[in-house]
Amino acid sequence: MGFTIIAKDKDSKARTGFIDTDHGKIQTPIFMPVGTQGTVKGLHHHELTDVVKAEIILGNTYHLYLRPGTEILHKAGGLHKFMAWDKPILTDSGGYQVYSLSGMRKIKEEGVKFQSHIDGSYHFFSPENVIDTQRLIGADIIMAFDECTPYPCEYNYAKRSMHMTHRWLDRCIKRMDETQAVYGHDQIFAPIVQGSTYPDLRKASAEYIANSNQRINAIGGLSVGEPHEDMYAMTEVVCEILPEDKPRYLMGVGLPQNILESIALGIDMFDCVLPTRNARHGIIYTPEGLINIRNAKWKDDFTPLDKSGIMNYPVQHTMAYMRHLFQTGEALGPQIASIYNLTFFLWLVQQAREHIIAGDFATWKEAMVKKVSTRL
Repeated sequence: MGFTIIAKDKDSKARTGFIDTDHGKIQTPIFMPVGTQGTVKGLHHHELTDVVKAEIILGNTYHLYLRPGTEILHKAGGLHKFMAWDKPILTDSGGYQVYSLSGMRKIKEEGVKFQSHIDGSYHFFSPENVIDTQRLIGADIIMAFDECTPYPCEYNYAKRSMHMTHRWLDRCIKRMDETQAVYGHDQIFAPIVQGSTYPDLRKASAEYIANSNQRINAIGGLSVGEPHEDMYAMTEVVCEILPEDKPRYLMGVGLPQNILESIALGIDMFDCVLPTRNARHGIIYTPEGLINIRNAKWKDDFTPLDKSGIMNYPVQHTMAYMRHLFQTGEALGPQIASIYNLTFFLWLVQQAREHIIAGDFATWKEAMVKKVSTRL
């Protein structure tokens, strides 16, 4: 993997460049659509590539481990071949999913024992077998196994958890060093900064992760309910420490305004389920603001959904028609909304790249944050 920075913003920490992987080049800053179970919900691959312009998607180790299982994925030749996707893939280690199980898991130094949300069966994740599982899944970028602490989180718990995450990281790195990629392409390992919303813990964790000398670094444990100001403050603290010549990935952060503010702090990569999850509930993100297409105000609005012309989509559907699809429960409504939302998110980071190169990112960002935060 190589990371090349081609331009920096003069009035912020924003930068643009690209990451080289064996499955292709990723422009940064980038948003990664979430394909938790080997599919981005509601989208065909040609829509992801030709309309959304996705350059990388995310899968989840926890879900893929349970279904279809590593045996099936191995027989298929890895996730790329299983789902017929020839671009880069990143897999989350499953740490966040195990955290979200709360009453169905038990965390120990050795790892985490948890119950499947599907059938209640018991399973065990350790740093070692999570690396083995991600080797068999075959993603281009694979994540360290960590503990994601909740918000709010008591200081001493956050500190103990952070140190355990660091010990787990050492075990992950050892496992990476003693194993090889299964399918012949390079796999890039990413450690994760933790520390809740405590600046001293975030600094300590960022220093530990930076000293691990991996090719990409991630920031976890944010966007879990804390105020946006705390998210930005912790991100800024960490970005001051993580090496500038390596990509920085802010995990699970997905509101448009959060993405823009975090790009300004030096973040290069994002993922979130919000574009597709909210699309299924009729929430549509646009360059002018946020739309709830179920609202009655759209019932006789025959202007196009894509007023800004950001979609390379063969049909221009009207606001009234979109509302009709949601009111009648037609599957086409959430599908079009999902395509549009992801197209908007990829358009947003593409615009950020262009404005960083043009040298006016900070000014553009301030105006765009106000727009995308508006409810229409």
